[in-house]
Amino acid sequence: MSLTRRRLPGLLLTLLALLASLVVSVPAAQAQTATFTNPLNSSGPDPWMTYHQGNYYLMTTPWNGPITMRRAATIDGLKHAAAVPVYSDFPAGRDKNVWAPEFHYLNGPNGWRWYIYYSAGAGGIEDQRVHVAESAGTDPMGPYTYKGMIFGASNWWGIDGSVVTIGTQRYLLWSGVPGQWTGADPSIYIAAMTSPWTLSTQRTAISTPQLSWETQGTPMNEGPVALQHGGDTFVVYSASACQGPDYKLGLLELTGANPLSAASWTKRPQPVFQRSDANGVYGPGHNGFFTSPDGTEHWIVYHANTSASQGCGSTRTTRIQEFTWNADGTPNLGTPVSVSTVLPVPSGETVGAYNRLQSYNFPSRYVRHADFDVRIDASVSPAQDGWFRLRTGLAGTGTVSFESVNYPGHYLRHSGFDLVLAPNDGTAQFAADATFRRTAGLADATAASFQSYNYPDRYLRHYDYLLRIDTITTATARADATFRVTS
Repeated sequence: MSLTRRRLPGLLLTLLALLASLVVSVPAAQAQTATFTNPLNSSGPDPWMTYHQGNYYLMTTPWNGPITMRRAATIDGLKHAAAVPVYSDFPAGRDKNVWAPEFHYLNGPNGWRWYIYYSAGAGGIEDQRVHVAESAGTDPMGPYTYKGMIFGASNWWGIDGSVVTIGTQRYLLWSGVPGQWTGADPSIYIAAMTSPWTLSTQRTAISTPQLSWETQGTPMNEGPVALQHGGDTFVVYSASACQGPDYKLGLLELTGANPLSAASWTKRPQPVFQRSDANGVYGPGHNGFFTSPDGTEHWIVYHANTSASQGCGSTRTTRIQEFTWNADGTPNLGTPVSVSTVLPVPSGETVGAYNRLQSYNFPSRYVRHADFDVRIDASVSPAQDGWFRLRTGLAGTGTVSFESVNYPGHYLRHSGFDLVLAPNDGTAQFAADATFRRTAGLADATAASFQSYNYPDRYLRHYDYLLRIDTITTATARADATFRVTS
């Protein structure tokens, strides 16, 4: 088969302390690394990853829950970031075999929200279904609430749910079998959606494992994920048994007008990504895609093993690499690189993005967090407590927020006018409290001062070495409210 030509405060502190026990410190020098090597973790099957508003987010199979998220501003930071629980609602019946969570940013009945699609059941393979959870706000870290089993009364067997919008219509892709689980070969299905948790049509199988490279070990088509470029829609899927080294990726292209018709999809006759014995990569598959921070590069995220004898378990690690496009508009995923290959970080990732805030009138002292309070100290230990990423303000452009380097996702915010380090809970109140307008220094225009976003009559200043937001009326206060941003 040939493809057609393509177009070109107390409880809070307790919670913070618990989170702190999970965090692995990230030296500032590491956060500024301009290259990296795979893998991104020591175990990370079925990865899903995106870059959103200044941070990378990574989710992998948790097996039995909770579903966790890693977040960091840099790839190196992501390799060291804590796996933070974001969804823990797993009652009996969907508390086992929690597989392949994906998170998608969709405009649903409650406005723009993040939706987690994951597979789970009661423990037997025949129990697996696709479930959906919705975020409370627009933070990928949640919290999330359960919305339901997406197949509704149809109660089809299914795993690996993923979402794609074609034209104005949203669709669900997944791996399923005819009827319920009978041991039939899993295939790629599609159905239209009326909401992020509701299907509106019957399903159509658009790919079944028939080619020789799709049937190694076990006939299998699973893990479908859409890839759109230049007006074309592709579906990349995993083929053959994940228990063996020949797990790989295949490609479908939408060549017809109706996505719900199997005849509208054309399968590439050869795999597009597979094992590389020369590079020591086995079983590469179950992938996702994301773009670089500046939007100029396309990257694939996938899992793989380092030995042909490793199978479908925790030995699989998360890897990423850039891919390109062929002249006919199809993706060129290339060959999976070895774990010794040094790669440049995605384009637009800011080297040296982390800074320190030096007190203007106590130049030996720097802003730091200590037990989640914020102060200026002359000796900051560990040094990472005094490094922050000045990112676009959580409350809007033209502002800044201060994200901790060793507690990714934690920001400086005012609470009762005192400064604390706290995890972003996704609320508008948190965003406002953690956002500042950078101005010329009140005591020295060559330095900087930071005006509270929601209390514009107050500025960030130190008082008895502790940081707070205050009204500024004296020369001493102006000096206390002035800082030098250093690297």
